[in-house]
Amino acid sequence: MLTRDFLQKADCKTAFGIIDESLLLTPEQRRASLACTLSRRPDNSPVWIFGYGSLMWNPIFEAEEVRPATLFGWHRAFCLRLISGRGTSSQPGRMLALKEGGQTTGLAFRLPEDRLHEELELLWKREMLTGCYIPIWSELTLDNGDSVTALAFVMDPCHPFFEADTRSQVIAPLIACASGPLGTNAQYLFALEQELNNYGMQDDCMVELVKQVRQLIQGRAAVNQTPRDEPPLAI
Repeated sequence: MLTRDFLQKADCKTAFGIIDESLLLTPEQRRASLACTLSRRPDNSPVWIFGYGSLMWNPIFEAEEVRPATLFGWHRAFCLRLISGRGTSSQPGRMLALKEGGQTTGLAFRLPEDRLHEELELLWKREMLTGCYIPIWSELTLDNGDSVTALAFVMDPCHPFFEADTRSQVIAPLIACASGPLGTNAQYLFALEQELNNYGMQDDCMVELVKQVRQLIQGRAAVNQTPRDEPPLAI
């Protein structure tokens, strides 16, 4: 389980598992990415973060307000190959990202202006470990109909971890088996399912995938619990 204390102290080269160092962003590159993103901040209104995956149920950063929200023009997809955190290079899983098209319901987090850089630096250490995401400013519609400008992390289709095939029959076996220093890939999936249910949200990409992953895990557990044939008694 990722915690604020863990992330603050984490050495990005080792804390999340074995990652090819050539894929890791350096602290200087992360700071440059954050500075570039803030330089494109559309206005001086509060900074909101759009959470659509683990940020929904484990945001870690401090927020002054949390609201259900909808992001138009992007949809959830398990298109990110996962080799760290909840997966490994030898047993990769799949992580969520946003791909163009459709819409996504999630949570909007309003960050405190007086701690903005501190919270964003922590967020960048979490989300921009390998630079697989592109941080964009986009308009969110809150549950009360208000519009706010928010940061969303979308998939970089040019990144080597991008996976185009997101069919449930392809990724369910990966998610059912993958695990790493932060836990299992399936725990991530089920925690997100629960959080979406808590807010009455539904995502078509989740329903069949969750069903298949549960069936695979239950099937594996049943096989492991089947008693072996006892050897014949010696006469």
